[in-house]
Amino acid sequence: MIQSTLVRYSLAAALGLAAMGCKKDDFLNVNTDPNRPLTVPPSVLLTGVQATTGFAVGNDLGRVTALLIQHTAGIANQPRTYDTYQLRGSYDNQWNQELYGGGLNQSQQIINNTQDTSPVYAGFAKLLKAYNFAFTTDLWGDVPYSQALQGNLATPNLQPRFDKQEDIYKGNAQLEIQSLFDLVREGLADLDKPSALKPGADDLVYKGDIAKWKQFGNTLLLKLANTISVKEPALATAVIKEVLAKGPSAIITSNANDFQVPYGTSVGNQNPFYAYNYVTRPDDQMLSQRFLDSLRVLRDPRLPLFFTTTPANSAATTTAVGIFTGYDNAGTAPVPIRANRSRYNAYVVGASGEAPVRIITNFQRAFILAEYYLSQNDLVNAQKLFQEGITASMTKAGVTDITKYFTDNPKVVTLAGDNKRMLNQIITQKWIAWVGNGYEAYNDYRRTGYPRLAIVTNPSSESPTSIPSRLFYPNTEITANSTNIPTPQPLTTELVWWAIK
Repeated sequence: MIQSTLVRYSLAAALGLAAMGCKKDDFLNVNTDPNRPLTVPPSVLLTGVQATTGFAVGNDLGRVTALLIQHTAGIANQPRTYDTYQLRGSYDNQWNQELYGGGLNQSQQIINNTQDTSPVYAGFAKLLKAYNFAFTTDLWGDVPYSQALQGNLATPNLQPRFDKQEDIYKGNAQLEIQSLFDLVREGLADLDKPSALKPGADDLVYKGDIAKWKQFGNTLLLKLANTISVKEPALATAVIKEVLAKGPSAIITSNANDFQVPYGTSVGNQNPFYAYNYVTRPDDQMLSQRFLDSLRVLRDPRLPLFFTTTPANSAATTTAVGIFTGYDNAGTAPVPIRANRSRYNAYVVGASGEAPVRIITNFQRAFILAEYYLSQNDLVNAQKLFQEGITASMTKAGVTDITKYFTDNPKVVTLAGDNKRMLNQIITQKWIAWVGNGYEAYNDYRRTGYPRLAIVTNPSSESPTSIPSRLFYPNTEITANSTNIPTPQPLTTELVWWAIK
Protein backbone atom coordinates (compact mmCIF):
# COMPACT_ATOMS: atom_id res chain seq x y z
CA MET A 1 0.00 0.00 0.00
CA ILE A 2 2.84 2.42 0.86
CA GLN A 3 4.47 1.72 -2.50
CA SER A 4 1.18 2.29 -4.32
CA THR A 5 0.61 5.57 -2.54
CA LEU A 6 4.17 6.63 -3.24
CA VAL A 7 3.64 6.05 -6.94
CA ARG A 8 0.55 8.22 -6.83
CA TYR A 9 2.02 11.16 -4.96
CA SER A 10 5.81 11.15 -5.11
CA LEU A 11 7.36 13.23 -7.87
CA ALA A 12 10.32 10.90 -8.13
CA ALA A 13 7.98 8.12 -9.16
CA ALA A 14 7.41 9.95 -12.42
CA LEU A 15 10.80 8.65 -13.52
CA GLY A 16 9.38 5.22 -14.24
CA LEU A 17 6.26 6.56 -15.90
CA ALA A 18 8.14 9.02 -18.04
CA ALA A 19 10.56 6.37 -19.21
CA MET A 20 7.92 4.66 -21.30
CA GLY A 21 9.61 6.05 -24.37
CA CYS A 22 12.92 4.39 -23.42
CA LYS A 23 14.03 0.81 -23.73
CA LYS A 24 13.74 -1.04 -20.45
CA ASP A 25 17.37 -2.20 -20.44
CA ASP A 26 18.70 1.27 -21.23
CA PHE A 27 16.68 2.77 -18.43
CA LEU A 28 17.71 0.24 -15.79
CA ASN A 29 21.40 -0.01 -16.68
CA VAL A 30 22.53 3.21 -15.04
CA ASN A 31 25.22 3.81 -12.46
CA THR A 32 23.76 6.30 -10.02
CA ASP A 33 22.92 6.77 -6.37
CA PRO A 34 19.43 5.27 -5.88
CA ASN A 35 18.71 7.96 -3.28
CA ARG A 36 19.34 10.70 -5.84
CA PRO A 37 17.44 9.71 -8.98
CA LEU A 38 18.26 11.13 -12.36
CA THR A 39 16.29 14.06 -13.67
CA VAL A 40 14.10 13.00 -16.56
CA PRO A 41 14.47 15.30 -19.59
CA PRO A 42 11.41 17.53 -20.04
CA SER A 43 11.11 16.32 -23.61
CA VAL A 44 10.47 12.78 -22.37
CA LEU A 45 8.05 13.96 -19.70
CA LEU A 46 6.06 16.18 -22.07
CA THR A 47 5.50 13.30 -24.46
CA GLY A 48 4.50 11.16 -21.52
CA VAL A 49 2.01 13.58 -20.00
CA GLN A 50 0.25 14.16 -23.32
CA ALA A 51 0.02 10.45 -24.05
CA THR A 52 -1.21 9.72 -20.54
CA THR A 53 -3.82 12.48 -20.72
CA GLY A 54 -5.25 11.09 -23.95
CA PHE A 55 -5.25 7.60 -22.50
CA ALA A 56 -7.05 8.72 -19.34
CA VAL A 57 -9.82 10.40 -21.33
CA GLY A 58 -10.19 7.40 -23.65
CA ASN A 59 -9.75 4.53 -21.23
CA ASP A 60 -12.01 3.34 -18.39
CA LEU A 61 -13.11 6.84 -17.35
CA GLY A 62 -14.03 7.53 -20.95
CA ARG A 63 -16.04 4.31 -21.08
CA VAL A 64 -18.02 4.90 -17.91
CA THR A 65 -18.92 8.49 -18.81
CA ALA A 66 -19.94 7.48 -22.35
CA LEU A 67 -22.24 4.89 -20.78
CA LEU A 68 -23.71 7.28 -18.22
CA ILE A 69 -24.33 9.87 -20.91
CA GLN A 70 -25.83 7.17 -23.15
CA HIS A 71 -23.56 7.44 -26.15
CA THR A 72 -22.91 3.73 -25.73
CA ALA A 73 -24.54 0.81 -23.90
CA GLY A 74 -22.81 -1.87 -21.85
CA ILE A 75 -23.55 -5.44 -22.87
CA ALA A 76 -20.93 -7.42 -20.90
CA ASN A 77 -18.33 -7.27 -18.13
CA GLN A 78 -17.43 -3.88 -16.61
CA PRO A 79 -19.43 -1.75 -19.08
CA ARG A 80 -22.54 -3.78 -18.29
CA THR A 81 -21.95 -3.20 -14.58
CA TYR A 82 -21.37 0.52 -15.08
CA ASP A 83 -24.53 0.75 -17.16
CA THR A 84 -26.57 -0.32 -14.14
CA TYR A 85 -24.82 2.34 -12.02
CA GLN A 86 -22.68 -0.11 -10.04
CA LEU A 87 -19.58 2.05 -9.67
CA ARG A 88 -18.19 1.25 -6.22
CA GLY A 89 -14.76 -0.35 -6.02
CA SER A 90 -13.52 0.78 -9.42
CA TYR A 91 -10.98 3.22 -10.92
CA ASP A 92 -7.95 2.51 -8.70
CA ASN A 93 -5.70 2.30 -11.77
CA GLN A 94 -7.15 5.46 -13.22
CA TRP A 95 -6.67 7.45 -10.01
CA ASN A 96 -3.25 6.01 -9.15
CA GLN A 97 -1.60 5.53 -12.53
CA GLU A 98 -3.29 7.69 -15.14
CA LEU A 99 -3.95 10.77 -13.01
CA TYR A 100 -1.95 11.21 -9.79
CA GLY A 101 0.81 8.83 -10.81
CA GLY A 102 0.59 9.78 -14.48
CA GLY A 103 -0.38 13.05 -16.14
CA LEU A 104 -0.44 15.09 -12.93
CA ASN A 105 2.85 13.74 -11.60
CA GLN A 106 4.59 14.17 -14.94
CA SER A 107 3.30 17.74 -15.28
CA GLN A 108 4.57 18.69 -11.83
CA GLN A 109 8.01 17.25 -12.46
CA ILE A 110 8.30 19.30 -15.66
CA ILE A 111 7.38 22.41 -13.69
CA ASN A 112 9.91 21.66 -10.94
CA ASN A 113 12.72 20.96 -13.39
CA THR A 114 12.17 23.76 -15.92
CA GLN A 115 10.54 26.75 -14.23
CA ASP A 116 13.78 28.70 -13.75
CA THR A 117 15.59 27.90 -17.00
CA SER A 118 13.00 26.76 -19.54
CA PRO A 119 9.64 28.24 -18.49
CA VAL A 120 7.98 27.44 -21.81
CA TYR A 121 8.09 23.78 -20.79
CA ALA A 122 6.73 24.75 -17.38
CA GLY A 123 3.93 26.70 -19.05
CA PHE A 124 2.90 23.73 -21.18
CA ALA A 125 2.94 21.55 -18.07
CA LYS A 126 0.78 23.96 -16.05
CA LEU A 127 -1.89 23.94 -18.75
CA LEU A 128 -1.86 20.15 -18.83
CA LYS A 129 -1.87 20.00 -15.03
CA ALA A 130 -4.92 22.28 -14.92
CA TYR A 131 -6.78 20.13 -17.43
CA ASN A 132 -5.98 16.91 -15.57
CA PHE A 133 -7.00 18.37 -12.22
CA ALA A 134 -10.26 19.62 -13.75
CA PHE A 135 -10.82 16.12 -15.13
CA THR A 136 -10.18 14.61 -11.69
CA THR A 137 -12.28 16.98 -9.59
CA ASP A 138 -15.13 16.99 -12.10
CA LEU A 139 -15.51 13.23 -11.74
CA TRP A 140 -14.96 12.87 -7.98
CA GLY A 141 -15.64 16.29 -6.42
CA ASP A 142 -13.28 17.04 -3.51
CA VAL A 143 -9.82 15.64 -4.29
CA PRO A 144 -6.17 16.08 -3.25
CA TYR A 145 -5.01 19.24 -5.01
CA SER A 146 -2.95 21.86 -3.17
CA GLN A 147 -1.00 19.27 -1.14
CA ALA A 148 -0.81 16.65 -3.88
CA LEU A 149 2.30 16.08 -6.05
CA GLN A 150 4.61 17.12 -3.21
CA GLY A 151 7.48 15.35 -1.48
CA ASN A 152 10.06 12.88 -2.75
CA LEU A 153 11.25 9.35 -2.06
CA ALA A 154 12.90 10.45 1.20
CA THR A 155 9.99 12.49 2.53
CA PRO A 156 6.86 11.56 0.57
CA ASN A 157 3.54 13.19 1.28
CA LEU A 158 1.40 10.09 1.60
CA GLN A 159 -1.73 11.73 2.95
CA PRO A 160 -2.51 14.98 1.15
CA ARG A 161 -5.55 17.00 2.14
CA PHE A 162 -8.73 16.69 0.10
CA ASP A 163 -9.54 20.21 -1.06
CA LYS A 164 -13.11 21.30 -1.66
CA GLN A 165 -14.03 21.45 -5.32
CA GLU A 166 -15.19 25.04 -4.89
CA ASP A 167 -11.73 26.00 -3.63
CA ILE A 168 -10.05 24.12 -6.47
CA TYR A 169 -11.99 26.14 -9.01
CA LYS A 170 -12.11 29.48 -7.20
CA GLY A 171 -9.00 29.35 -5.02
CA ASN A 172 -8.70 29.93 -1.30
CA ALA A 173 -5.98 32.30 -0.11
CA GLN A 174 -6.37 31.32 3.54
CA LEU A 175 -5.67 27.68 2.72
CA GLU A 176 -3.05 28.60 0.08
CA ILE A 177 -5.07 27.00 -2.71
CA GLN A 178 -4.46 28.38 -6.19
CA SER A 179 -7.52 28.40 -8.45
CA LEU A 180 -7.53 26.42 -11.66
CA PHE A 181 -8.06 29.71 -13.47
CA ASP A 182 -4.89 31.18 -11.96
CA LEU A 183 -2.96 28.02 -12.73
CA VAL A 184 -3.91 28.40 -16.39
CA ARG A 185 -3.09 32.13 -16.35
CA GLU A 186 0.29 31.36 -14.82
CA GLY A 187 0.95 28.78 -17.51
CA LEU A 188 0.04 31.23 -20.26
CA ALA A 189 2.37 33.85 -18.77
CA ASP A 190 5.25 31.36 -18.83
CA LEU A 191 4.90 30.96 -22.58
CA ASP A 192 6.14 34.53 -23.12
CA LYS A 193 9.31 34.12 -21.06
CA PRO A 194 12.81 33.45 -22.47
CA SER A 195 13.50 29.74 -22.40
CA ALA A 196 16.74 27.81 -22.78
CA LEU A 197 14.88 24.74 -24.01
CA LYS A 198 11.74 24.75 -26.11
CA PRO A 199 9.53 21.83 -27.12
CA GLY A 200 9.55 20.55 -30.68
CA ALA A 201 8.96 17.03 -31.91
CA ASP A 202 8.46 15.89 -28.31
CA ASP A 203 5.20 17.86 -28.30
CA LEU A 204 2.76 15.29 -29.71
CA VAL A 205 0.00 17.80 -30.32
CA TYR A 206 1.38 21.14 -31.54
CA LYS A 207 5.08 20.39 -32.20
CA GLY A 208 6.14 23.29 -30.02
CA ASP A 209 3.91 25.93 -31.63
CA ILE A 210 3.52 28.40 -28.77
CA ALA A 211 0.71 30.36 -30.47
CA LYS A 212 -1.39 27.19 -30.58
CA TRP A 213 -0.60 26.44 -26.95
CA LYS A 214 -1.86 29.90 -26.05
CA GLN A 215 -5.07 29.15 -27.94
CA PHE A 216 -5.36 25.89 -26.02
CA GLY A 217 -4.85 27.66 -22.70
CA ASN A 218 -7.37 30.39 -23.39
CA THR A 219 -9.94 27.89 -24.66
CA LEU A 220 -9.28 25.86 -21.51
CA LEU A 221 -10.25 28.96 -19.53
CA LEU A 222 -13.53 29.02 -21.46
CA LYS A 223 -14.10 25.36 -20.61
CA LEU A 224 -13.47 25.90 -16.90
CA ALA A 225 -15.74 28.95 -16.85
CA ASN A 226 -18.46 27.06 -18.69
CA THR A 227 -18.26 24.21 -16.17
CA ILE A 228 -19.09 26.50 -13.23
CA SER A 229 -21.39 28.86 -15.16
CA VAL A 230 -24.63 27.66 -13.55
CA LYS A 231 -23.21 27.70 -10.01
CA GLU A 232 -21.10 30.87 -10.36
CA PRO A 233 -22.48 32.86 -13.31
CA ALA A 234 -20.73 36.11 -12.38
CA LEU A 235 -17.29 34.52 -12.16
CA ALA A 236 -17.87 32.52 -15.34
CA THR A 237 -18.94 35.64 -17.21
CA ALA A 238 -15.90 37.57 -16.00
CA VAL A 239 -13.51 34.85 -17.18
CA ILE A 240 -15.20 34.53 -20.57
CA LYS A 241 -15.07 38.32 -21.06
CA GLU A 242 -11.40 38.24 -20.07
CA VAL A 243 -10.68 35.70 -22.79
CA LEU A 244 -12.81 37.38 -25.45
CA ALA A 245 -11.03 40.68 -24.79
CA LYS A 246 -7.83 39.08 -26.11
CA GLY A 247 -9.36 38.83 -29.59
CA PRO A 248 -10.40 35.90 -31.79
CA SER A 249 -6.83 34.82 -32.50
CA ALA A 250 -6.34 34.02 -28.81
CA ILE A 251 -8.67 31.00 -28.84
CA ILE A 252 -9.17 27.90 -30.96
CA THR A 253 -11.27 28.91 -33.97
CA SER A 254 -10.20 26.20 -36.41
CA ASN A 255 -10.50 22.44 -36.28
CA ALA A 256 -6.87 22.29 -37.36
CA ASN A 257 -5.85 23.76 -34.00
CA ASP A 258 -7.82 21.37 -31.77
CA PHE A 259 -5.90 19.92 -28.85
CA GLN A 260 -6.10 16.21 -29.57
CA VAL A 261 -3.70 13.40 -28.73
CA PRO A 262 -2.63 11.42 -31.82
CA TYR A 263 -2.43 7.65 -32.06
CA GLY A 264 -1.20 5.11 -34.59
CA THR A 265 -2.04 1.67 -35.95
CA SER A 266 0.66 -0.35 -34.18
CA VAL A 267 -0.23 -2.43 -31.15
CA GLY A 268 0.43 -0.42 -28.00
CA ASN A 269 0.04 2.87 -29.81
CA GLN A 270 -3.61 2.62 -30.82
CA ASN A 271 -6.47 4.83 -29.76
CA PRO A 272 -7.68 3.41 -26.39
CA PHE A 273 -11.29 3.25 -27.60
CA TYR A 274 -10.12 1.10 -30.53
CA ALA A 275 -7.85 -1.06 -28.39
CA TYR A 276 -10.71 -1.87 -26.05
CA ASN A 277 -13.61 -2.20 -28.49
CA TYR A 278 -11.81 -3.95 -31.35
CA VAL A 279 -8.80 -5.74 -29.81
CA THR A 280 -9.06 -6.69 -26.15
CA ARG A 281 -12.81 -6.54 -25.31
CA PRO A 282 -14.85 -6.44 -28.54
CA ASP A 283 -18.02 -7.81 -26.91
CA ASP A 284 -18.47 -5.36 -24.04
CA GLN A 285 -20.30 -2.35 -25.47
CA MET A 286 -22.12 -0.99 -28.50
CA LEU A 287 -24.22 1.95 -29.66
CA SER A 288 -26.86 3.16 -27.20
CA GLN A 289 -30.42 2.96 -28.53
CA ARG A 290 -31.08 6.32 -26.87
CA PHE A 291 -28.35 7.97 -28.92
CA LEU A 292 -29.44 6.15 -32.07
CA ASP A 293 -33.05 7.27 -31.66
CA SER A 294 -31.98 10.87 -31.05
CA LEU A 295 -29.88 11.08 -34.20
CA ARG A 296 -32.51 9.24 -36.23
CA VAL A 297 -35.09 11.91 -35.36
CA LEU A 298 -32.62 14.65 -36.21
CA ARG A 299 -31.64 12.92 -39.49
CA ASP A 300 -28.08 13.56 -38.40
CA PRO A 301 -25.45 12.72 -41.04
CA ARG A 302 -22.75 12.13 -38.41
CA LEU A 303 -24.32 8.86 -37.25
CA PRO A 304 -22.57 6.55 -39.80
CA LEU A 305 -19.29 8.35 -39.14
CA PHE A 306 -19.59 7.83 -35.40
CA PHE A 307 -20.93 4.24 -35.45
CA THR A 308 -20.89 1.32 -37.89
CA THR A 309 -23.96 0.31 -39.88
CA THR A 310 -25.58 -3.13 -39.64
CA PRO A 311 -27.44 -3.65 -42.94
CA ALA A 312 -27.68 -7.44 -42.47
CA ASN A 313 -29.67 -7.20 -39.25
CA SER A 314 -33.39 -7.50 -39.97
CA ALA A 315 -34.22 -6.11 -36.52
CA ALA A 316 -32.07 -3.00 -36.94
CA THR A 317 -33.23 0.62 -36.91
CA THR A 318 -33.53 2.28 -40.31
CA THR A 319 -32.55 5.94 -40.47
CA ALA A 320 -32.12 8.50 -43.23
CA VAL A 321 -28.38 7.82 -43.22
CA GLY A 322 -28.23 4.04 -42.87
CA ILE A 323 -29.27 1.00 -40.84
CA PHE A 324 -27.98 0.69 -37.27
CA THR A 325 -28.36 -1.59 -34.29
CA GLY A 326 -28.42 -0.08 -30.83
CA TYR A 327 -29.05 -1.52 -27.39
CA ASP A 328 -30.99 -0.06 -24.47
CA ASN A 329 -28.73 0.98 -21.62
CA ALA A 330 -28.98 -1.80 -19.02
CA GLY A 331 -31.50 -3.54 -21.27
CA THR A 332 -32.56 -7.15 -20.83
CA ALA A 333 -33.09 -8.16 -24.47
CA PRO A 334 -30.74 -10.72 -26.06
CA VAL A 335 -27.54 -9.11 -27.29
CA PRO A 336 -27.15 -9.30 -31.08
CA ILE A 337 -24.21 -11.12 -32.58
CA ARG A 338 -21.08 -9.04 -33.04
CA ALA A 339 -21.66 -8.49 -36.78
CA ASN A 340 -25.05 -6.99 -35.97
CA ARG A 341 -23.86 -4.47 -33.39
CA SER A 342 -23.18 -0.86 -34.23
CA ARG A 343 -19.82 0.00 -32.70
CA TYR A 344 -17.50 2.99 -32.80
CA ASN A 345 -16.59 3.89 -36.37
CA ALA A 346 -13.73 5.76 -38.02
CA TYR A 347 -14.33 9.18 -36.44
CA VAL A 348 -13.79 7.80 -32.95
CA VAL A 349 -11.29 5.00 -33.55
CA GLY A 350 -9.94 5.31 -37.10
CA ALA A 351 -9.67 2.39 -39.49
CA SER A 352 -7.09 0.61 -37.33
CA GLY A 353 -6.79 2.68 -34.17
CA GLU A 354 -5.22 5.85 -35.56
CA ALA A 355 -7.95 8.35 -34.61
CA PRO A 356 -6.97 10.94 -31.99
CA VAL A 357 -8.56 11.43 -28.59
CA ARG A 358 -10.06 14.91 -28.66
CA ILE A 359 -9.46 17.02 -25.56
CA ILE A 360 -10.21 20.72 -26.31
CA THR A 361 -11.87 21.53 -29.63
CA ASN A 362 -13.13 24.23 -31.94
CA PHE A 363 -16.71 22.98 -31.80
CA GLN A 364 -16.50 23.03 -28.00
CA ARG A 365 -15.42 26.69 -28.08
CA ALA A 366 -18.34 27.57 -30.36
CA PHE A 367 -20.96 25.83 -28.22
CA ILE A 368 -19.54 27.38 -25.03
CA LEU A 369 -19.84 30.84 -26.55
CA ALA A 370 -23.32 30.10 -27.92
CA GLU A 371 -24.39 29.25 -24.38
CA TYR A 372 -22.65 32.35 -23.03
CA TYR A 373 -24.36 34.69 -25.49
CA LEU A 374 -27.70 33.03 -24.74
CA SER A 375 -27.14 33.79 -21.05
CA GLN A 376 -26.54 37.42 -22.05
CA ASN A 377 -29.75 37.46 -24.16
CA ASP A 378 -27.67 38.11 -27.28
CA LEU A 379 -29.62 35.79 -29.56
CA VAL A 380 -27.89 36.94 -32.74
CA ASN A 381 -24.48 35.80 -31.56
CA ALA A 382 -25.95 32.75 -29.80
CA GLN A 383 -27.46 31.60 -33.09
CA LYS A 384 -24.26 32.32 -35.01
CA LEU A 385 -22.09 30.35 -32.58
CA PHE A 386 -24.65 27.52 -32.35
CA GLN A 387 -24.50 26.93 -36.09
CA GLU A 388 -20.73 27.41 -36.03
CA GLY A 389 -20.47 24.59 -33.48
CA ILE A 390 -22.62 22.24 -35.54
CA THR A 391 -20.63 23.07 -38.66
CA ALA A 392 -17.29 22.54 -36.91
CA SER A 393 -18.40 19.17 -35.55
CA MET A 394 -19.82 17.96 -38.85
CA THR A 395 -16.73 19.12 -40.71
CA LYS A 396 -14.49 17.33 -38.24
CA ALA A 397 -16.55 14.15 -38.52
CA GLY A 398 -16.33 14.21 -42.33
CA VAL A 399 -19.85 15.27 -43.38
CA THR A 400 -19.63 16.25 -47.04
CA ASP A 401 -22.71 18.44 -47.56
CA ILE A 402 -23.39 20.44 -44.43
CA THR A 403 -25.19 23.19 -46.34
CA LYS A 404 -27.80 20.71 -47.54
CA TYR A 405 -28.38 19.45 -44.02
CA PHE A 406 -28.91 22.99 -42.78
CA THR A 407 -31.32 23.71 -45.63
CA ASP A 408 -33.29 20.51 -45.13
CA ASN A 409 -33.46 20.77 -41.33
CA PRO A 410 -33.99 24.42 -40.37
CA LYS A 411 -35.70 23.58 -37.06
CA VAL A 412 -32.70 21.57 -35.93
CA VAL A 413 -30.14 24.28 -36.65
CA THR A 414 -32.19 27.31 -35.58
CA LEU A 415 -32.56 28.30 -31.94
CA ALA A 416 -36.19 28.91 -31.03
CA GLY A 417 -38.52 29.13 -28.04
CA ASP A 418 -37.64 30.24 -24.52
CA ASN A 419 -34.13 30.20 -23.09
CA LYS A 420 -34.53 26.73 -21.58
CA ARG A 421 -35.50 25.26 -24.93
CA MET A 422 -32.64 27.01 -26.69
CA LEU A 423 -30.17 25.82 -24.04
CA ASN A 424 -31.47 22.30 -24.59
CA GLN A 425 -30.80 22.68 -28.32
CA ILE A 426 -27.23 23.87 -27.70
CA ILE A 427 -26.36 21.16 -25.19
CA THR A 428 -27.99 18.42 -27.28
CA GLN A 429 -25.82 19.34 -30.26
CA LYS A 430 -22.78 19.51 -28.01
CA TRP A 431 -23.70 16.06 -26.62
CA ILE A 432 -23.76 14.71 -30.17
CA ALA A 433 -20.46 16.35 -31.07
CA TRP A 434 -18.72 14.89 -28.01
CA VAL A 435 -18.95 11.25 -29.11
CA GLY A 436 -15.50 9.93 -28.21
CA ASN A 437 -15.26 12.12 -25.11
CA GLY A 438 -17.98 11.16 -22.66
CA TYR A 439 -16.37 13.20 -19.87
CA GLU A 440 -17.27 16.54 -21.44
CA ALA A 441 -20.83 15.47 -22.24
CA TYR A 442 -21.19 14.15 -18.67
CA ASN A 443 -20.16 17.57 -17.34
CA ASP A 444 -22.76 19.32 -19.47
CA TYR A 445 -25.51 16.94 -18.42
CA ARG A 446 -24.81 17.33 -14.72
CA ARG A 447 -24.75 21.12 -14.81
CA THR A 448 -27.74 21.68 -17.13
CA GLY A 449 -29.89 18.54 -17.12
CA TYR A 450 -29.65 18.36 -20.92
CA PRO A 451 -30.12 16.42 -23.02
CA ARG A 452 -33.07 14.66 -21.44
CA LEU A 453 -31.89 11.16 -20.55
CA ALA A 454 -33.93 8.35 -19.04
CA ILE A 455 -32.75 6.41 -16.02
CA VAL A 456 -32.09 2.76 -16.82
CA THR A 457 -34.75 0.17 -15.98
CA ASN A 458 -32.69 -1.73 -13.40
CA PRO A 459 -30.38 0.76 -11.67
CA SER A 460 -28.10 -0.02 -8.75
CA SER A 461 -29.57 0.43 -5.28
CA GLU A 462 -26.86 3.03 -4.71
CA SER A 463 -28.31 5.26 -7.43
CA PRO A 464 -31.92 4.11 -7.76
CA THR A 465 -33.58 7.28 -9.04
CA SER A 466 -31.03 9.18 -11.11
CA ILE A 467 -27.99 8.87 -13.31
CA PRO A 468 -24.95 8.94 -10.97
CA SER A 469 -23.58 12.42 -10.37
CA ARG A 470 -20.05 11.43 -9.35
CA LEU A 471 -17.72 8.48 -8.97
CA PHE A 472 -16.85 6.69 -5.73
CA TYR A 473 -13.33 7.20 -4.43
CA PRO A 474 -11.06 4.24 -5.26
CA ASN A 475 -10.50 1.61 -2.58
CA THR A 476 -6.74 2.21 -2.46
CA GLU A 477 -7.29 5.88 -1.68
CA ILE A 478 -9.86 5.06 0.99
CA THR A 479 -7.31 2.81 2.67
CA ALA A 480 -4.16 4.88 2.19
CA ASN A 481 -5.61 8.31 2.95
CA SER A 482 -8.40 7.53 5.38
CA THR A 483 -7.45 10.49 7.58
CA ASN A 484 -8.38 13.01 4.89
CA ILE A 485 -10.89 11.34 2.61
CA PRO A 486 -14.46 12.64 3.05
CA THR A 487 -16.31 10.45 5.54
CA PRO A 488 -18.80 9.07 4.93
CA GLN A 489 -17.89 8.82 1.28
CA PRO A 490 -20.33 10.81 -0.86
CA LEU A 491 -22.91 8.69 -2.65
CA THR A 492 -23.12 8.79 -6.42
CA THR A 493 -26.43 10.62 -6.04
CA GLU A 494 -24.74 13.57 -4.30
CA LEU A 495 -23.90 16.41 -6.65
CA VAL A 496 -20.44 17.81 -7.20
CA TRP A 497 -20.19 21.48 -6.22
CA TRP A 498 -20.87 23.03 -9.63
CA ALA A 499 -23.67 20.66 -10.70
CA ILE A 500 -27.41 21.21 -10.44
CA LYS A 501 -28.79 18.01 -11.97
